[in-house]
Amino acid sequence: QWWPESPQWGNYRDVFEDDAISMATGLRVSALLAIINLVMQTLFASMAGYALARIPFKGRDVIFFLILLTLMIPGAVTFVPTYVVVSQLGGINTLWGIVVPGLFNAFATFLFRQFYLDFPTEIEEAGRLDGNSYFGVYWKLLLPNSLGIMAALGILSFISSWNAFLWPVIVGQSESTRTVQVVLSSYLTAQTIDLTRLFAGAAIGAAPLIIVFLVLQRYIVQGVRMSGIKG
Repeated sequence: QWWPESPQWGNYRDVFEDDAISMATGLRVSALLAIINLVMQTLFASMAGYALARIPFKGRDVIFFLILLTLMIPGAVTFVPTYVVVSQLGGINTLWGIVVPGLFNAFATFLFRQFYLDFPTEIEEAGRLDGNSYFGVYWKLLLPNSLGIMAALGILSFISSWNAFLWPVIVGQSESTRTVQVVLSSYLTAQTIDLTRLFAGAAIGAAPLIIVFLVLQRYIVQGVRMSGIKG
């Protein structure tokens, strides 16, 4: 049967009332990190994509090649050097230590570059004739016309940031920096597995993503289509 005969709603209450493992803090931290990544990742990728597509400068193709090269490197390989740098800068157990290393997204930069390469040059030239700089053309003309791709990639960034586990568990071990995924892992220990709270917490952690998908599924499908990901 799909619905249990005697659902135990008290498990959800217990998750929030647990003083040792705070689900409320995990939700707050995950939401903050996901929103920051959504905004900053998308904006930085858009700026970089525009520069690589429209601004002529020495070494542009080399930089683009290096960005593509990073797509071939598994993210876990970079954790050790990134951890050393973040540790030297005092970023362990801080929110910025979790956020900053992931603000640049090479794949999103690639997609934005391809988008701006197909953008009509007449609109950009008209902006230049009006006296706008490269940044002025980008900010006033190209960025407003990029809201579709920004929304699609931004939502995918939000989902990815919300589900992130490995880097947050390495850098954010203090209670104030634990994300939802790290909080859920706390219910799994070498001695015991608290299945009731684990499943209740998993349902709570999945709820925001379900809401985002139901409300913004058109943009999610658009983002998946642009990225070439096949289910």
